[in-house]
Amino acid sequence: MESPIGLLKIKVIRGMNLVVMDFTSSDPYVVISIGDQDVQTGHVYDTCNPYWSDEDELTLGVYDLDTPIILKVYDKDTFKGDDFMGESRIDIIPYLEYVKAGLAPLSTGSIVGKIDPSEQNCLHETSYILWKDGQLVQKMILRLNNVLTGEVEIQVRWEEVSGGKGLTS
Repeated sequence: MESPIGLLKIKVIRGMNLVVMDFTSSDPYVVISIGDQDVQTGHVYDTCNPYWSDEDELTLGVYDLDTPIILKVYDKDTFKGDDFMGESRIDIIPYLEYVKAGLAPLSTGSIVGKIDPSEQNCLHETSYILWKDGQLVQKMILRLNNVLTGEVEIQVRWEEVSGGKGLTS
């Protein structure tokens, strides 16, 4: 099997104003997909404004930069199928342009770039690319589509894979 270009590490931080799927709340969890890979967070009970733990950092192998990365939110149900709560597309191409640049180490918290919301992305507000703890990270708040309300805040970071093609190949 071919090695990935790199690994995308996605920390799911929180959901905001998610739709009510049960009587007064929801039990949300997040699934992130790229190609035939699916990874998911644990579910958070009885809230429409969940926070996920630091252990909910998800890792995906990236084999093709043109393959869309989809985030979906579901409501966990015990006795019937889980309910769909919205989806969003994660656009990492602007972030990866900064990763490719191979910046010299900066002081933690330095803003390297920003991406504004547009019709081409699902950003809810301006997203900043930061130098944090020796690497570039991007925090973003994504609008959920196909639902009345909801956003999800995530943080992405890139890891090279030894023996992989890398971003410059």
